[in-house]
Parts: sequence; C-alpha cells; structure tokens
Amino acid sequence: MKLTQLAFAASLLATLSAHATDLIITNGKVATMTREGAFAQAVAMKDGKITAVGSNASVLKLKTADTQVIDADGKTVIPGLNDSHLHIIREGLNYNAELRWDGVTSLKKAMQMLKEQAARTPDGAWIKVVGGWNEFQFEEKRLPTLEEINEAVPDKPVFLLYLYALGFLNKKGIETLGYTAETRFKDGVVEVGADGKPTGKLIAKPNAMILYTTLARTTVLPREQQLNSTIQYYRDLNRLGLTSAIDAGGGGQAYPDDYAVSLELAKDGKLTVRTSYYLFAQKPGKELEDYQRWLTQTKPDKNEHLFYANGYNTEGGGENLVWSAADFENFLEPRPDMPHEMEGELEPVLRLLIKNRWPFRIHATYDESIDRDLAVIEKVNKDLPLNGLRWFFDHAETISDKQLKRVKALGGGIAVQNRMYFQGEHYWKQYGAQTRQMPPIKKMLEMKIPVGLGTDGTRVSSYGPWPSIYWAVTGKTAGGLKLWQPQDVLSRYQALKLMTQGSAWMSGEEKLKGTLAKGQYADLVILPHDYFSMDVEQIKHLESALTIVNGKVVYAGEQFQQLAPKALEVKPDWSPVKYYGGYQNK
Repeated sequence: MKLTQLAFAASLLATLSAHATDLIITNGKVATMTREGAFAQAVAMKDGKITAVGSNASVLKLKTADTQVIDADGKTVIPGLNDSHLHIIREGLNYNAELRWDGVTSLKKAMQMLKEQAARTPDGAWIKVVGGWNEFQFEEKRLPTLEEINEAVPDKPVFLLYLYALGFLNKKGIETLGYTAETRFKDGVVEVGADGKPTGKLIAKPNAMILYTTLARTTVLPREQQLNSTIQYYRDLNRLGLTSAIDAGGGGQAYPDDYAVSLELAKDGKLTVRTSYYLFAQKPGKELEDYQRWLTQTKPDKNEHLFYANGYNTEGGGENLVWSAADFENFLEPRPDMPHEMEGELEPVLRLLIKNRWPFRIHATYDESIDRDLAVIEKVNKDLPLNGLRWFFDHAETISDKQLKRVKALGGGIAVQNRMYFQGEHYWKQYGAQTRQMPPIKKMLEMKIPVGLGTDGTRVSSYGPWPSIYWAVTGKTAGGLKLWQPQDVLSRYQALKLMTQGSAWMSGEEKLKGTLAKGQYADLVILPHDYFSMDVEQIKHLESALTIVNGKVVYAGEQFQQLAPKALEVKPDWSPVKYYGGYQNK
C-alpha cells in the first residue's frame, strides 16, 4: 500500500473512531426537556456526552459494530434527576449503619423492622433511625411511644431522630450515653419523668444541637465500611433516578476529613452520582477562620471524577455560613430569633467569599431571617459587587414578594425543598392554615428567579426525590393535607424541570445537564411508567427502570436486569441495608 493510501486509511479510521457511538437508547418516549411537549425516540451517547437526539432512524445511523443498543420498549426517558440540596456526603458515611423508615407506610411495620434489626445488631452497636419519616406517612398517624420502643428493644441502645424536633432514646440508650436528670444542653431539653429520671425524649429548643450532639455519640462506621456505605447509598439514589446532587454541607461534616471517602471513590471511578459540594463551617464563632483556612487548602476544580466543588472552578460556602444566621425549621416550636451579633459575624464571611469569587448559599426558613440576611448582602454588594457571582437562599418557605425582588436584583436564586411535605401539619398547627404558597415557587418562576428543587434529605426530609416532585405537582403533605391553592401547583413539566435544569443552575452547570440534547452530559433515566400521564398519586412511588450516568449503566431494574452492574456486598454483615435496602418503595 502506498504512503498516501496508508495516510488516507489512518485518517478514515480516525474519523470513524471520532464519530463512533458508545450507547444508543431506542424506542423511547424521550422527554428532552428543551421545551414543554418536546419528545423524541432515541438518544446516542459517546464519551459521557449526548451526541444525538431524534428519531430511531436518524440516531441509529450512528450505530457501529461496537455500539450498545438498548430498547426502551416505549417507556419514558427523562434527564437524570438532580437534587439541589442533599446531604449526600454525610449520609454516605452513615447509610449502612442506619435503619431507614423512608417510605414505610405503617408504624407496625416500622416497629417490626426495629425489633428485627436489634436482633441482628451486635452488642455495642446502636440501632438508629435517622430522619426521613414522620407519623403522617403511617396508617396509624402517630409516633411510636417510648414504651413501644423499650418493648421492641430492651437490651441494646436505640436512637430515633424525628425531624429536627425530637429524639427518642430507649432505656439502654440513656444508660449508654450516661444521661441523667442533671444532664444539660445549651439548646435542648432532656425530658425528665415523675420519677426524676430521663424518659428518653430529647426536645430541640430552639435548635437541633441536642440532637446533633447525641447522634454524634452513636455508632460510627470504620473507614472501609464507610467506603462501602457510600457506594450503597449512591446506588440507592440511582435506583430512585438521581444522577446528580449538590451537597449543602451539614453539621458533623468537617472539611476536608469527612469528604475524603467520597473523593477516594471518585478518583477510583466508583461514584455514580455527580456530586457538587459546598463547605459548612462547624464551629460557632470560628467560621471566618474556617473559610480563611479553606482558601489556602483548596484548588480550582477540573471536574475529573464526578466529584467537585460546586461545578465551576471554585469552592462554595454554605449552607451554614455562620451559626448565628441559622433559623432551624422546628415547627413544633415558635420561630427562633437570630441573635443580635448575626450581622457582625456574617458580613466579614461574605466579604471574604465575594472577594475571592466563592459562590455561597444561605439557610433561611423565615422571612424575618431573610430580611436580615439580605440587608447584609446588599451592604457588602455596594463595596464588593456580586457581578453575577452565583449565590442563593435555601428553603425560604415564608419569603415575601418584596424580598424576592431584592433577591432578583442581586442575581440570586432559591433552592426549595419539600420540607412542608413532612412538616406541613405542624406548621399549620403552629401558625394556622395558610393561603400563600410555601415556599412561593410560582411567584419565583413568574419573576424569573432561578429555582432548583430538592429534598434536604436525610435527617429531616427523606432523600427520595419523587415525593418532592409529587409535592410540587399536588401541594400535598405525606399525610394528604393539601397545603396549596389550585393555582399554585406546578405542572409535571415544571416540577421535573426544577429538579433537572433548575438544580443545575445551583452548581453553575445549566449548560451541561438538565436536558437531553447534543453536548449535554449523558445522564438519563428510563422510567417504568409514564410520569407525564400516570395517576398523580403514584408519582411519589416512582423509581428507575434503568439509570445511566456519564454514558454508563449504573442501575437496572427487573426489566433490564441483564444490564445491571454487579452489586457490591453490603458491609457490615448486620447492616440494615443488607436486609431492607434504603428507601422503602414497596
């Protein structure tokens, strides 16, 4: 063969290789989410990106001998879900040690699970249920009693976390912790009975520090099992259709130590959820020192391993910028007032972050808190203009229209979650029935403020994304209480958009994920039922039939079982995950 022929052959081979396709999904109802009502039949992927979307015939032209083709069998295909506020890193470290009641429909079943788990848990280890449930999801519509908890587990320590409001310890748990009538917490009460001894009930007043502190004294998995735990948790998120999440930090999640497990898995190519993260200051009064130190420790991110700091080449601060600015959402208690020193502590942190172009997020439940936060942001903005720096409020249930205008003027966004799905009944009991949408999502969208939808899992709300979407399209709580007016509920397209494109804005990735279009990340989900037409009450029970992240299958349900990656054995052997899984969607 002549030299010119060899060159031509090499060029042709390179061209064919460049246009080769790794994976094609055909025969689907592909919701591209580029606009409402935009559907296609097929999607092609290569090197973790979408290369084509269109008809079966047009996309199959890209098929080569090495292309994997998956027949969606007419099922709905959506962009992978993206939770804008999930405590994914912290939960990964603890998941295998927790009994999850997320989705359990009866208290009787929940208590049976508790009893069974106690029987297999070794001496010295805690049996704990850490958030993601409430009494309204149960048929019985009530909480377990301390008597029931002690009867179910008399001989091993138990801790149940109920929202950020109450904790329940059995007698063995009280004994293990050494709590007595003299035990005191600055913020919280150890309830004492008529006999002068702790009953086992812990009451958060006005914040959750008593619950944080108690939880920190329960079982911590060793490093090897934390690696396994994180893999198992990410797999369960994949099962529920999640392909991306933005970690908001959290109490007991210190940087860099508690991020090391996720980073190790990312470098080894074992993460199956794109994880963007913000940094959460752990020590009240020392927040500025934390951020000053982190500025010297961290480097701009290159997004090489699906684990990165907020997605656009820098770290991010939040959701707890300073502890004095936190207004915990314990609706069993009256709204707490932030201390007078809040502004003086928040301002220097904001100045540092904005000067160094670090995006930030601020936890704020009530309009009273938001008003004070905004005043500080506006003051700093006069000297150090935000100029498009990404920032947003988390939660904002009672934010006012006037405050929304101020957020808009400052270029901010709002990350909303379905906390009212779990706590709506408590809020109405505390403040009376409401006619204004909480949070006012429709008003935010009308004003074209960026909005991302999430869960705030796992210690208060569940990490299941579909109950959040269900809440957005019905306005109902887990107990069926209809919180919103008919005009406030979102369409199914709007709700899905907020947990795909909307959440992508929060990590600066709106041009990379959230739609099924050429150039987007190849993150998508095949659903077992048509989300757009199915019975609305069944939306909260949805999960994935097939989940693809970065162009690779990471989870497969029964119909696509032959494509399922090999599951990793759960460790330790007594882990509740091994026997019950995570989210109880059965």
